[in-house]
Amino acid sequence: MAEVITMPRLSDTMTEGKVAKWHKKVGDKVKEGDILAEIETDKAVQDFESEIEGTLLYVGVEEGGAAAVDSVLAIIGNEGEDISGLTGGAAAPAAGTEEKKSEEQPKSETAAPAATEVPAGVEVITMPRLSDTMTEGKVAKWHKNIGDTVKEGDLLAEIETDKAVQDFESEFNGVLLKQGVEEGGAAPVDSVLAIIGPAGTDVSAVGAPKAAATSTEKPAEQKAEVKTEEKTAPAADSSSSDRVAISPLAKKMAQDKGVDINSVQGSGENGRIVKKDIENYQPVAKPAASAPAASAAPVAVSFVQGEDTETPNSQVRNIIAKRLSESKFSAPHYYLMVEINMDKAIEARKEINSLPDTKISFNDMIIKATAIALRKHPQVNSSWAGDKIIHRGNINIGVAVAIPDGLVVPVLKNTDQMTYTQISASVKDMASRAKSKGLKANEMEGSTFSISNLGMFGIETFTSIINQPNSAILSVGAIIEKPIVKDGQIVVGNTMKLSLACDHRVVDGATGAQFLQTLRTYLESPLTLLL
Repeated sequence: MAEVITMPRLSDTMTEGKVAKWHKKVGDKVKEGDILAEIETDKAVQDFESEIEGTLLYVGVEEGGAAAVDSVLAIIGNEGEDISGLTGGAAAPAAGTEEKKSEEQPKSETAAPAATEVPAGVEVITMPRLSDTMTEGKVAKWHKNIGDTVKEGDLLAEIETDKAVQDFESEFNGVLLKQGVEEGGAAPVDSVLAIIGPAGTDVSAVGAPKAAATSTEKPAEQKAEVKTEEKTAPAADSSSSDRVAISPLAKKMAQDKGVDINSVQGSGENGRIVKKDIENYQPVAKPAASAPAASAAPVAVSFVQGEDTETPNSQVRNIIAKRLSESKFSAPHYYLMVEINMDKAIEARKEINSLPDTKISFNDMIIKATAIALRKHPQVNSSWAGDKIIHRGNINIGVAVAIPDGLVVPVLKNTDQMTYTQISASVKDMASRAKSKGLKANEMEGSTFSISNLGMFGIETFTSIINQPNSAILSVGAIIEKPIVKDGQIVVGNTMKLSLACDHRVVDGATGAQFLQTLRTYLESPLTLLL
């Protein structure tokens, strides 16, 4: 009897899989343990083995196609078995699929036969996968131009991933014959990045996919649209405003600027007022005796109109937008806030910084105290994984760092085992490299908890969005000097507000509150960190 094989969930965060390659075709015999296909998840490409013996009767996802987890991936059964009931009659058995393939093959062969033919000695370099979550890369800078000689180990380009900018070195010797991605442009992983080979080799057909035709067609279509608009514009301009001939666009601009259209001389056909007439209009000074004109003059004063500008999103900015949106709308956030007396922490920091070659910040102290508190409250150091909660064995704290493109979160591995000076040195090093885009991808992976500190900007309190797969993030405000009540007396004290954003699926309110109580104890009595 035929068995339906569904798209497997190969990672905790996987929602759909892409078939990178089929190792079996419809009609092939399949044994238990045979590699059926290579499945690309949101993290990596993995081999998918069959657990069933039989004949591959149906393929639910084409090679290169994607499908949701648990959707039909394939059907295996006895040769010639009727599976129309399993496919809903939408697909025929093996024969039908083979016919479809045979029909499609000539098309693909005639469409781009040269795309698969690589001349001897030519090497096609594809966009590398530089992080587990990378789906496309952006060429931040080319270090070699077309025609340059390239040696093995030479820096070819700087690739911007979803996490950082990394140098990409050539593994081949030759001449750079083609750049598949322009500087500042992006392309999917495994698409053509560059072609290297002997000087003078014709590689115009290599890596010239169907997309090239589409990309050349689109500008043509756009130009056609622009031309059409330009041709139809005069027809639209045939409308008039009362007794004044004026185009609709010019009329709107005149209203926005407060320009009296009766005082504008038109330069268009038959004296028609057009856009440039309003842009170049200079009001004529009226005699002072004319009261109405004098009162209207302030409205008619010309001014420089600001122009909207656009900045293309960087790869980092796109990923930040995607991840934070996913986190905010998938994890049920709630927030806990606490105010901490920092008087003893201030004294402790002064004593520590009085030691030779030692200088730590309040942020370093908060990171250390947080790591020790997480050791006592492991539930906060956990992740949601759909049908289970993963309790992380290591305490790896991610520290949010602002960069021109947005925000990155370098990770301090095994933070609970680090000293103040180690934390301080690591944070300074990674923060400086983050701002110069020098962080490596593995330095921003594996966090189990995150901290965001805006205290240095004078922000007293704020809330953050959880950096998934973490289940909580701590927001740190500024230390404020203000009156406080101590032993029944009003005295001057130094306080700091902390806000803990929690994923309610993992961290209950009481659990989050207990964690903050422990953290408060460590910060208000720094010596307890030594116990």
